[in-house]
Amino acid sequence: MNIRALLEARFADAFAAVGAGDARPLVATAARPEFGDYQANGVMAAAKTLGRKPRDLANEVVGSLDLGGIATSVDIAGPGFINVRLEPSFIATQIGADRALVTPAVPQTIVIDYSAPNLAKEMHVGHLRSTIIGDAMARVLEALGHRVIRQNHVGDWGTQFGMLLAHLEELGNDTTALEDLEVFYQASKRRFDEDPAFADVARSRVVALQSGDEVVLERWREFVRVSQAHCQAIYDRLGVGLTAKDTMGESAYNDDLPKIVAMLQQQGLITESDGAKCVFLPEFAAKDGEVLPIIVEKTGGGFLYATTDLAAVRYRCHVIGAARVLYFVDVRQSLHFRQVFALARRAGLASDQCSLEHHPFGTMLGKDGRPFRTRDGGVVKLSALLDEAEQRAFALVSDKSPNLAETERRAIARAVGIGAVKYADLSKNRTSDYVFDWDSMLAFDGNTAPYLQYAVTRILSLFRRGDVA
Repeated sequence: MNIRALLEARFADAFAAVGAGDARPLVATAARPEFGDYQANGVMAAAKTLGRKPRDLANEVVGSLDLGGIATSVDIAGPGFINVRLEPSFIATQIGADRALVTPAVPQTIVIDYSAPNLAKEMHVGHLRSTIIGDAMARVLEALGHRVIRQNHVGDWGTQFGMLLAHLEELGNDTTALEDLEVFYQASKRRFDEDPAFADVARSRVVALQSGDEVVLERWREFVRVSQAHCQAIYDRLGVGLTAKDTMGESAYNDDLPKIVAMLQQQGLITESDGAKCVFLPEFAAKDGEVLPIIVEKTGGGFLYATTDLAAVRYRCHVIGAARVLYFVDVRQSLHFRQVFALARRAGLASDQCSLEHHPFGTMLGKDGRPFRTRDGGVVKLSALLDEAEQRAFALVSDKSPNLAETERRAIARAVGIGAVKYADLSKNRTSDYVFDWDSMLAFDGNTAPYLQYAVTRILSLFRRGDVA
């Protein structure tokens, strides 16, 4: 039951009993804990209408109010505010009732697509919101009794891997060169852009990879293994539930891509435009009437993200049998997903029983209001961000509790720092951009992770002292 609605109804009866039946009780959560849990603010307006003193009317309302078994105390504050403090046993009963209400009668199979880093590079801040929000939703749905299947749709295929494989060969296939993925990727990309001979070799490696050359595939598998280890280290630090078994990257759908295009061709949905195979759906017409294409095969061959996403939809709907597929990808991909979902429906790649849902999120900004970057304008690595979070938290903990052993301060700093990063994200409106501010994130007051962690620690301490199970 909605507690505020219940209180509104009880206060409305009390207002009517004292001759103020037309007045609204205006019940709201209390502004401050010392005022109680809820507050009825409608007495002043009712008193003005009736030509009476607010305090006198408030006393009469309280005298007629029936909150037996609901409230431990009802007090009048100021000119006529009525504060209500709830009975603990009533709160416990409501929590139990609410949990029963939200438990699904029929558990569903739900696929959640989140994180999805590019394995050619190290994870950066652009992957943070997808990873944190997606994992939080996976945990919530599991707690509600659903069967949740995590899918980490990593970028592990395509031209970038031809570049990397060609560069690795010249280094003697030394996987220790992968220790700093960013440096390795930048070097291969620079050579690809500047050296036509190297670019030709890289393209030949893509062809060998796609055609199943076992030697090239073995090198690619080693690269993916090392790359995934980098990602897993981040997931472990963040405490999210993704593991290697949840990886379902672009490469998993490689064999399906020609079949997807052939299916669209058979259904008469393909139109060739400048040598590329496209689908034009009328619902994506621009203001000038020109329809935005969905390109499923590039000029000269080769597939795009849309083709891979269509194959993933078919797998998730028809093979896994998902009732819902939730995509946690930033808002800039909204048009892409609208087009993919619409085409998947049109082509029968998505079953009628499967709900396809893009849950977009805003961008993490710096204090300058621009996308969060390093001081020199580079992309912030996620590992570096988490390092800084722990270092800043360690300085705060050391300042507040210098007598603790360093190992204990480090452990606390890890929990506070990582918690601050995660909570700063989850406490914001998902679809809005937000400013990443270390000072507000790590504050020990306000709506922050450190404040909540401190409050929980104090509560648990009271439980231990009181021997409360």
